[in-house]
Amino acid sequence: MQTKKVNFKKYSSFKIGPEVEVAIFNSPADNFKEYYLIGSCNNTLIGNNPPPLMMLSKKYDYIKIENNQLKIGGATPSGKIASFCKKNNIANLEFLSHLPGKLGGLVYMNAGLKEYEIFNHLIDITTPTGKKEKKDIKYGYRYTNIQEPILEATLELNYGFDITKVEMFKEMRANQPSTPSAGSCFKNPKNDYAGRLIEAVGLKGVMQGDMCFSKEHANFLVNMGEGKFEDAMTLINEAKKRVKELFDIDLECEIVILNQEYSS
Repeated sequence: MQTKKVNFKKYSSFKIGPEVEVAIFNSPADNFKEYYLIGSCNNTLIGNNPPPLMMLSKKYDYIKIENNQLKIGGATPSGKIASFCKKNNIANLEFLSHLPGKLGGLVYMNAGLKEYEIFNHLIDITTPTGKKEKKDIKYGYRYTNIQEPILEATLELNYGFDITKVEMFKEMRANQPSTPSAGSCFKNPKNDYAGRLIEAVGLKGVMQGDMCFSKEHANFLVNMGEGKFEDAMTLINEAKKRVKELFDIDLECEIVILNQEYSS
């Protein structure tokens, strides 16, 4: 199988991780089961000893209108989708303009902003073993039970791109730091906010090496320079421990942690 050398210190949004050989998925015949599939690593913390990794080849980077539906390849970046929708006056995917990632990863975690989620408009997905309709997939807040590479997604096609929504999503993201991070570190617990809990236990702005929970938004774990995986894990574990002790709430990571010694 074809491979590609990827330096995760440059490639991932966290700017943390080693340089490793990543397998390239080119066809449904490729064996994907031994690998963890990655996208653009916007929500991923890569450890010093990651599991075998795989990414989709560029042939899965496309957008087309077919049978009055939107067909998007799993390797297509969200920015490209947002631009296509704006250019072609397509509605309901405006939130992707402020949500980094590739289509496969966005569908896999049912990405969104507040109640605006990718599954609101999903019809089906194509995986190496065939098509799966939305009704056959379990999904919820930032969750699906998909266990295979998402090669393509079919989405509803509605017209009427709404520029006011783009502005609204921009406002939603205004308090989020521009420092390297992987987005929201923890999922919001029911009827609460992870950022509020992290601040309440005294971890907002506290440095561990070059890592800290951002002063701008406490649920963003940020890399202030030469952040290391170990420092990130120290803060994640400390936040979980303190929040459990003080509030009896189990914080669940929204970021994906890829390291063979780690188990969540």
